[in-house]
Amino acid sequence: MDLNAVRMFVAIAQTGSLTGAAQRLNIPLPTVSRRLKELERELKVQLVQRAAKGTVLTDAGVRLLEHAAVGIEALQDAEHAVQSDQMSLKGRLRLSLPQTFEPWWKLIASFQNRYPDIEVLVYATERRMDLYEDGIDVALRVGDIRHENLVARKVLSFRNIVVASPALIERLGRPTDPADLRRYPCGVWASRIDARARWSLGDQVIEPRAVIAANDYQMLTQRAIHGDVVAELPPFLALPAIAAGSLVAILEAYPCPEWPVHLLYPQSRFRSNLVRTYLEYCQLNIGEVQAACNHRIWC
Repeated sequence: MDLNAVRMFVAIAQTGSLTGAAQRLNIPLPTVSRRLKELERELKVQLVQRAAKGTVLTDAGVRLLEHAAVGIEALQDAEHAVQSDQMSLKGRLRLSLPQTFEPWWKLIASFQNRYPDIEVLVYATERRMDLYEDGIDVALRVGDIRHENLVARKVLSFRNIVVASPALIERLGRPTDPADLRRYPCGVWASRIDARARWSLGDQVIEPRAVIAANDYQMLTQRAIHGDVVAELPPFLALPAIAAGSLVAILEAYPCPEWPVHLLYPQSRFRSNLVRTYLEYCQLNIGEVQAACNHRIWC
């Protein structure tokens, strides 16, 4: 049953005429007449009888009105609630991002300080979630984008840094060429346990001697600081440790490739105000995140 046709029927019943319904709904009178006939044809009953001073409901029309009026009122209440939430920026925002992307945590915190009535649900995972199946509004993705049915907005980029602890360098010496890493214990990031790691350093691609593989950069950072491994780390994890003297950047002449960072969201003609506001806020306040991802080593 066409809900718009039912809404129009309720307007006819409440105003007492087709003309009154047309004026209330701001639609042409012929449209009201045509839609009423279509509804009666679909239900196979007459709902309205024309009278000298308007219209009179048939018994079938009275029964339909008793049930339909409540449903239409509920739909109107729901519509008003949604519109009110959109205007006041209240509601729930579902986000996905890599669990170790620390600079984004601060951005989300400042966003909530600006919009305290927005509840944020964060799925922190290295797994590439399906935005449609998992109900994600916006996802932060590092690396190339392979989803044609999503909108991708690039917000920044960064390069990882190859690091080792001073103790490891003292013990094994400082590597001068990427090929040297085949002789060093390395900790590598891997999305799968059985994946073989390859590092692109400058114009060379090597397979490091991996003694540990993990999908958690925090773990790799701690192993590198402890002196167990050489690691390739995101700048926002490597730089604080370098500044503290816990790690040393190595192979500076062979930069890691640049990683793009995108915000992804489903294609939709009607993007919610919550999503639109979050995207705009991220774009306007991306500077602090970019600063955490910048470094002078490759300049």
